[in-house]
Amino acid sequence: MKQVSEGVYFIPGQDELIPDSHVYVIGKPDSGDLSVIDAGLMGKGQYKIQSILNFGIDLKDIKRVIMTHTHLDHIGCLEEILGEIPHAELWVHTKEAVPLEEGDEKIVYGMDMFQGMCQAQYGIKPGAFKFKVDRKLEGDETLEIGGITWEVIHVPGHSGGSIALYDRAEKILIPGDVVYSDYAIGRFDLFGASGAQHRESLFSLAELDVDVLLPGHNSIVERVSPGYILETARQWEPYLS
Repeated sequence: MKQVSEGVYFIPGQDELIPDSHVYVIGKPDSGDLSVIDAGLMGKGQYKIQSILNFGIDLKDIKRVIMTHTHLDHIGCLEEILGEIPHAELWVHTKEAVPLEEGDEKIVYGMDMFQGMCQAQYGIKPGAFKFKVDRKLEGDETLEIGGITWEVIHVPGHSGGSIALYDRAEKILIPGDVVYSDYAIGRFDLFGASGAQHRESLFSLAELDVDVLLPGHNSIVERVSPGYILETARQWEPYLS
């Protein structure tokens, strides 16, 4: 686990046949009020938990898991992580929280073919991703977490309930899979996705002043070039309709 700034920590994903999402831990350690952002791929829970412990963070100080969205590579090991921190709440945007509580796994797999492949490859049983959600986010909330203020931004497109978290004071953006480094973006052809909404979300994020970009995959960017997200949006705009 790497410290990005005071109260922001990075656990890189360990990709396999399919990607394993990065995990971030936010909140100042002495606050006793930390959050885990995303979980990751099946079988990666112990790696993520051990990374947190190795950094000296007490699991009792982790109060919640916040999902940027609920695709398999982000939620696959959520049950493993919650098994280690059973007191932690689960926070998800309402557009994905409701189907998650109902056991509608289309939001997890994105397409029928991928669901069948993953269930066979990883031995996942139907109904494995039905969770109780403790707080349903809407976007536009301001969260005070561990001495840091984060703005919740609803950024649909990659999925219907994708959110970004933004620390305006330190200019840190956690955008999930909406935008990556190297002018890349998340795919927009899965269940609940929309190219047009993805375009709008990119241009919305481009209005933010971002110095540090902490995406769900690929490299993190600790010195974001001015106008980077706007240029990414412009490059992809012809394909997002």
